[in-house]
Amino acid sequence: MKDVVNMNGFPEFDLSGQVALVTGAARGLGRAISLALANAGADVALGLRDRNTGSNLVREIEAMGRRSLPLQMDMAHLDQISGAVEEAVAHFGRLDILVNNAGVAPGNPAENFTEEDFDYTLAVNVKGTFFASQAAGRVMIRQAHGRIINMSSQAGFVALPTESVYCTTKAAIAHLTKCLAVEWGKHNITVNAVAPTFIFTPGTEEALADPAFRADTIERIAALHRIGEPMEVTGAVVFLASPAASLITGHTILIDGGWTAR
Repeated sequence: MKDVVNMNGFPEFDLSGQVALVTGAARGLGRAISLALANAGADVALGLRDRNTGSNLVREIEAMGRRSLPLQMDMAHLDQISGAVEEAVAHFGRLDILVNNAGVAPGNPAENFTEEDFDYTLAVNVKGTFFASQAAGRVMIRQAHGRIINMSSQAGFVALPTESVYCTTKAAIAHLTKCLAVEWGKHNITVNAVAPTFIFTPGTEEALADPAFRADTIERIAALHRIGEPMEVTGAVVFLASPAASLITGHTILIDGGWTAR
């Protein structure tokens, strides 16, 4: 698999012939990322908490002329993680790109956060990301090529009230990204992350419906003063998955409209 600039010296962004797996693909950022990867040329396996929910997205990807496969992949269950990666490789014959997008964010003041919510948030956001990376990494080591893109968050770099556990998991993802990048670089595997601000998705809809919260959020997005759209995150993911990003690893790209520039 070619990893560097083309013979003319120009960077390449095309993903034709590559196979990607996106976790949490059913809606929001996962859905947008899946479509963007397909648009760039990749075949896309869809990691879903319920594989029966992926038929419409499969049709959209196939309408682009790409192959797609819905997978049962609840990130709180390690057997489903390993099984989904194995099924994707058996179906497509390879796995070039993993996007660890799945995540949960039960919000509550720290003094009220339950052990059940704590354990579930870490299980999906950190444990699930690690073991999905492990399963994909084993395949990529055999191939001597791979791209892993993790979903961190601006919340891993700033403190958000009522989101202490979520913020902690996203900070962990940014550091896990560095650790895996250093360990797997010798196998020609890059590991990077993207860290979005608040984006219009089903997961943020309820919070952003509160006029006071929405106004405060827009004010804190210091440079652009607006909420982002899912497709505005996908460009960084496609870039990091492409040969153009061959020398970038262990890095987290903030897509925060200037929030952390303050």
